[in-house]
Amino acid sequence: MRGKMKRLKKLLILPMLCFMMILYSCPVKAEEAVYSTSENGVTVTLQTDKSEYKAGEEIHYTITVENNRYSWNTNQFTLIYKNTEGLIPAAEDSMPDTMPAIAYGESASISGIMVGDPELFPRSGSLGLIVGIVVGVVVLAAVVVVILSLLRKKKGGTKAAALVLAAILAGGVLPSSVQAADETVDMSPYLRITYAGQEVIVRATMNIPMTQQLQVIPTESRLTYQRITCHDPSIFRDFDGTYYIIGSFLTGGSTKDLYNWTSMDATFQALSQEVKDQVRAWNKDETAGNWNDYLWAPDIVYNPIMGKYCMYLSANGDDWKSNIVLLTADKVGGPYSYEGSIVYGGFVQENFGETDAPQVLGTDQIPERYVTNGIANRKWGDMWPNCIDPCVFYDSEGNLWMSYGSWSGGIFMLELDEETGLRDYNVTYETNEHSDAYFGKKIAGGAYVSGEASYIQKIGDYYYLFISYGNLEAAGGYNVRIFRSEKPDGEYVDLLGNSAFYDKYEFNYNQSVGVRLFGGYKWRVFNSGLVAQGHNSAFVDEDGRAYIVFHTRTDNGTEGHYVKVHQLFTTKEGWIVAAPYQTTGEALADGGTAAASVAGDYEVILHELDIDYKNLETKKPVFITLTEDGQITGAYEGSWSIEEGTSYITLILNGKEYSGVTLSMQLEFSTIKTQVFTAVGLSDQVTVWGSKTID
Repeated sequence: MRGKMKRLKKLLILPMLCFMMILYSCPVKAEEAVYSTSENGVTVTLQTDKSEYKAGEEIHYTITVENNRYSWNTNQFTLIYKNTEGLIPAAEDSMPDTMPAIAYGESASISGIMVGDPELFPRSGSLGLIVGIVVGVVVLAAVVVVILSLLRKKKGGTKAAALVLAAILAGGVLPSSVQAADETVDMSPYLRITYAGQEVIVRATMNIPMTQQLQVIPTESRLTYQRITCHDPSIFRDFDGTYYIIGSFLTGGSTKDLYNWTSMDATFQALSQEVKDQVRAWNKDETAGNWNDYLWAPDIVYNPIMGKYCMYLSANGDDWKSNIVLLTADKVGGPYSYEGSIVYGGFVQENFGETDAPQVLGTDQIPERYVTNGIANRKWGDMWPNCIDPCVFYDSEGNLWMSYGSWSGGIFMLELDEETGLRDYNVTYETNEHSDAYFGKKIAGGAYVSGEASYIQKIGDYYYLFISYGNLEAAGGYNVRIFRSEKPDGEYVDLLGNSAFYDKYEFNYNQSVGVRLFGGYKWRVFNSGLVAQGHNSAFVDEDGRAYIVFHTRTDNGTEGHYVKVHQLFTTKEGWIVAAPYQTTGEALADGGTAAASVAGDYEVILHELDIDYKNLETKKPVFITLTEDGQITGAYEGSWSIEEGTSYITLILNGKEYSGVTLSMQLEFSTIKTQVFTAVGLSDQVTVWGSKTID
C-alpha cells in the first residue's frame, strides 16, 4: 500500500505542475482602470475597460465630465489627447474630442476606442505571446509524456489522462480577444495601463470654458436706465435739485434721480469763438482732431461771492504745455466767459513771461529748477505736474481749494481766492520735496507713478482723496483708490497708514496702497462685466448721503463707456465703502438692521487686488451662507455679526476681518429688492460685496 501511494504521488506531481504552468500562461480578465480628478466644482473621470492589454487588443475608454459648480455652465469644448507614442485610433472616428455644454448638476460623456500601433506592438513580436507559446508547447509536450506513461502503466490512466487533456483544452493557451467663457478650468486626467507588456499612458488635456448663469429677472421686474457717455464725469447739484455732470471734451448731462440721464453735450460745447481762442492761447496740442479734443476733465462749483457758476477746465498740450482756466456763467449750462488761468505748465525762458509765474515768484528769470527738470531735456515730469484734472472745493471753513495734476510729478494743491475764483496770490508755498513755490503743495503721487483725476470730498469727519490708478483703457487696469486726512491739504493716508506720496517709481496698478473701492466685476444680472472704472467725482447730498460718480468700460472688447453712480458709506472705523449696485434711492435702515433679516444665502464678490486687467478679468460671485447663529459657510468660512441698533456688519472670511454696512437695495436692472453688504478688510484693505440670492 505504501509503495502504491508513493507511485501515485509521483504520477500526480507532473500533471499538477503542468496545470499551474497552464494557468500562468492563460489570460486573466483584468479589472477596469479609473482615474478621477476635481477642480472648482468640476469632476473629470477617465476610465478604460481593462488595465492590461495584449498586443492587438482594443482599448475601450470613457471620459465623463460632471458639473457640480453652482450657477455655472460649461461650454462646449474640444479636448486634446496626449497618449503614449504607439496608441492610435482603432478607426477613423473612434476617438471623439468634442464635449457638449453641461449645465450645473449634470454630466456628459464621450467614449472611444484606441489600439496599439502594429508597427510598435506587433503580435508576433510580443514577448508575452512568445513566452506563452513556448510555455504552452513545453507543457503540452510534458502532458503528452504523462498521458502516454499513464496509458502504459495503469488501466485507470486512460481516465486520468482524459481529464488532464480536457483541462488543457478548456483553458487554452492562446490569448483571448477582448461658448465666450467667463473663465476656464484646466484638467489633465490620465491613466497608466499595460499594453503588450509595456506601461503606457492614456491622457487627455482640456481647458473647460465656463460661463456663470445669468440671473433671470421677470419681465415685469426689469428696469432700464437712460445712459449717457461722459468721460471723467464731475458732478454738480444745482439749487433746484437737478444734478449735472460735465466731463472731458465738454460732454455732460443732467438727471433728477442719478440713474436716468439726459445728454447736454451741445449745451456745454456752445462756447463762443472768442472764448475758444482765449482758452487755446497757451496750448499746443498737435494730436487734437476737433477743437474740444484737448479740453479735459472740467469741474463746476457755484461761487456765492461772485454769484457765478465757475467751470475750471484743463486745456491739455504737448510737452506738458497745459494750463487750467476759469470760465464763468450765470447758469450752469452757460454761456461761459473766460476769466483767466489758474496755473501753467511746461514753460521755458522764452514764454515764462506769458504765465503768472513771474508774479508768483517775483522774478522775470525762470528758476534753474524748471530748467534742470525741464522741457529741453524732457525731465519736466520728474518733478512737476501736468496741469490738468482740476478738482475745486470749499472746506468746512469756507476756504476755496483746487487739487490738480496727473502722473509725472504728482498731485498738487493750490488755495484759490474766494472773491475772484482765481489763484490766491497772498498764499505762499515752500520749495522742497513735497512743495513748490509756484505749483503749490504736493499731496500725492510723483516719480511718474500712476495716479490722476484727484477728487476731494469731505464726508463725515474726514476729507477723502480719490485718485485713479492705472491706464484708462478697458485693459489698462484703471481703478479708484481712497486716502483720507483731517485737513484739506493733507497728509493723506490709507487704512493701513500708507502715504499717498510716491518719491520713487513703483508699478502700483494692483498694489495695496490706497483703499480700492472696486475692481473689475460681474454680477449675475450683468450681461457684460465692468472694468476700468475711474476718474470719479463725489458729493454729499442735502440728506447727508454720499455718492461716487464714475465712468466705466465693459469687458465686451470695446472702449465704450458710460456713467454710473453708487452710494458711499462710512464704516464704524471711518473708511469709505461703495454700495454693490447702482443707486436707486436706497438708504440705511432707521434704527439699525435686524440680524434675522441679514441671515441667508449670498453671492459674494471679493475685489482681490491681483486681477488680470490686461485680459479684462472680472471678479464673479461665489456663494456663502450667513447662518442665523452667526456662522459663515460655503466658499468662505468664518462668522458674522451686526452691531445692535446699527447697520454696521463685521464678517470674518477665512480668518480675515471685514468691516462695513448692510442694507436693502434693488438688484441692478431690476425693481427686485434684496439685502446686501459692503465691507473693507481691516488687515489688507480689500473690499468685499455680498448680495442675498433671490433664486
